[in-house]
Amino acid sequence: MQLLSLHRSLRDFCAVAGLVLATQIFCRAQSAVEVQLSPAVPGAMVAPDFVGLSFEMQRVLADTNGFHFFSPTNRALIATFQTLGVKSLRVGGNTADRPTLPTPSTDDVDNLFGFARAAGVKVIFTLRLREGSRDAATQMANYITRHYAPLLAAFTIGNEPNVFSKEFAPYLAEWKRYAAQITAPTNSPAARFCGPSTSPGHETWSRDFANDLGGNGPLAFIAQHDYPGGDARRATNAAVARDKLLAAAMADHYAKFAAHFVPAVLAYRLPYRLEEANSFYDGGAPDVSDTFAAALWALNYQWWWAAHGASGINFHTGDKVAARDENKPCRYAVFWTTPDGFNIHPLGYALKLFSLGSQGRLVPATVTKPDDLNMAVYATVGGGRELNVTLINQEHGPGARAAEITLSPGLAFAKAEILQLAAPEWDVATKTGITLGGAEILNDATWDGQWAPLPAPARDGKFSLHLPPASAALVRFSVN
Repeated sequence: MQLLSLHRSLRDFCAVAGLVLATQIFCRAQSAVEVQLSPAVPGAMVAPDFVGLSFEMQRVLADTNGFHFFSPTNRALIATFQTLGVKSLRVGGNTADRPTLPTPSTDDVDNLFGFARAAGVKVIFTLRLREGSRDAATQMANYITRHYAPLLAAFTIGNEPNVFSKEFAPYLAEWKRYAAQITAPTNSPAARFCGPSTSPGHETWSRDFANDLGGNGPLAFIAQHDYPGGDARRATNAAVARDKLLAAAMADHYAKFAAHFVPAVLAYRLPYRLEEANSFYDGGAPDVSDTFAAALWALNYQWWWAAHGASGINFHTGDKVAARDENKPCRYAVFWTTPDGFNIHPLGYALKLFSLGSQGRLVPATVTKPDDLNMAVYATVGGGRELNVTLINQEHGPGARAAEITLSPGLAFAKAEILQLAAPEWDVATKTGITLGGAEILNDATWDGQWAPLPAPARDGKFSLHLPPASAALVRFSVN
């Protein structure tokens, strides 16, 4: 049974949700919110390939049985990418620059790009820099550009070079030597790159990279890594860490982080992308990065960066990830491998909902709410015929408030419907039972979520809806 009912009274909602203590608290605590949209004056387009994943380069290599994870025959993985709306695949991570591992062979690359073609994604491919070989990197770049140029977004030269090059200048000099050899007339003169792909705390390298290369360099975009939660090893109190992810103050962190490099990037009219990102680095924080809190955080995180000019985010994932020189179980995974496909974690629902609601141009939204209500609103309009409004209520725990929303779409629409993202009992600590449109995404990548119709608006054209705490919803208005 879907818990959200848009035209029932508050008493009816509580009866449907169940008269448990938490729900009683939620039903008593509510805040009035007014949302006014302006679809007639849309802003920038959300990049069609915004939704991305990042994997360790080790995952590109064949396993001991000769099996390739990224292969055009891996139908379950292809279906999972397509269901979640993934359009960008980055391969890199610490294992891209781990000297004890081989670099991919041409057979590995053939399988990778065969997968990319079948899944409908473009690839960001990392060339080894640490203890690497310019000749080997050039040979691989030549092979990829000559066989798979339409499927290649960009090359990255090195992963988080600040780890092994403590100063920017020597790194940049070596990067230029690699790029010059790769783009030589007899090699791959049309090759394009991204970078510097530095770890959080070194985003000024992205600023300096743009300042040095932005005017005339072979750059496709600036790539930066981000883990706003910080070190997972310090997240020893899961409840506190979940609160941190969902705090409204995270927006201040994003703004400070962006200020270190985004103005310089945009000054050169360069795109920028968070080429590797997730909640907490070092594999993620147990009982935090793998919970519904991470889903609400990631949904808001994607929208914040889209609204501030980013062209995409590649969430680092996998069954295991490389934390420094060891491989660890991936707690911030979007999905894990299972015998019958892939088990979608809470984070995957954030990607799915964002992909459904982000088609088109950003729409200005004027939101009137109590100053301390932890809620965000984002909207897009596509082709003048469809308006999508994403509502995220990050209130959670005792005293969390529902939002009683009055929504003015700004234009007359013939049809209005809603899709809700919810967890059992609105609990941000839960890891299973999450639904989108009343249905889970199954291991075989099937999803049977249902849109619910919105009741007709009031005479003034405004719609009313109830958004429980610790939940999100996508409202879609269409002409027909």
